[in-house]
Parts: sequence; C-alpha cells; structure tokens
Amino acid sequence: MPNAQSFFTQEEKDRIKSAVLKAELDTSGEIRVHIENHCKEDVLDHASYLFDEMRMNQTEQHNGVLIYLAIKDRKFAIVGDSGINLVVEEHFWQEVKSIMETHFKKGDFVVGLEKGIERAGLKLKKHFPYHSDDINELSDEISFG
Repeated sequence: MPNAQSFFTQEEKDRIKSAVLKAELDTSGEIRVHIENHCKEDVLDHASYLFDEMRMNQTEQHNGVLIYLAIKDRKFAIVGDSGINLVVEEHFWQEVKSIMETHFKKGDFVVGLEKGIERAGLKLKKHFPYHSDDINELSDEISFG
C-alpha cells in the first residue's frame, strides 16, 4: 500500500482540493483534509489533537472541520469545532462518516472525501454564510503527517 503522500495521484489531490474550495465558496467555515499512514491511538482522540495542533480551533467563528484519514490502519474521523457543533444535528457527523464509509469500502476514497466535504460545506453554508469581509483563515491544501 502506498504511503500517505502517494496514496492519491496529483489529479485526485486536485479533485479533493477543488471539493474543499467549492464547499468553502459560500461560507466563512473552513475545511481541511489531513492524511497519515498510521494512527495507533483512538482515531477521534488523535484527530482532535491534530485539530488543535493545526490551529483549526482558532478560526474566528469556531467553524472549522477536519477530515482525518490514517490510510494504512483504515481509520478516519471528522472533527468539527465548537461553533459548528452547536448548530448541527446530534448525529450529523456520524451521517457524514457513513456516507464516506460507503465509498471507502468500495475503494473509492476520492468520491468518499468529495461527498463528505460537500455535506460539511452545505451545513457550513447554512449556518455560517459568507460575508464580504471573510478571509480564508486556513490552507485548502491536503496536509500530511
């Protein structure tokens, strides 16, 4: 199995970044995708740790979303900041995760990510609409651990 950096082709990385850009188009929310090889601890705990390490908890409206994948351990998690978690339905992140997992099980990781990013973006647009003075607070590039 390829490592995190080479798991996706450049074209696939571009598709994922485009999904992030599209999802962030009409919202002040921020979405990041982070990929690592291994996660030896609880995946949600580790993703939450990375969320803080990546300074995603410091957006003005606390509306950042991290989609984390540990490819060799076949684990993934979604972490939303406090601002978005206050307004989404109780099981929203689990629903997004289930949609992604359906595609992941078929080996279609790009479509799974695109669908998860799209769903998160729709919620962000609903609760955190874009304002003319909004700035992109976080990178849209995929990050690797």
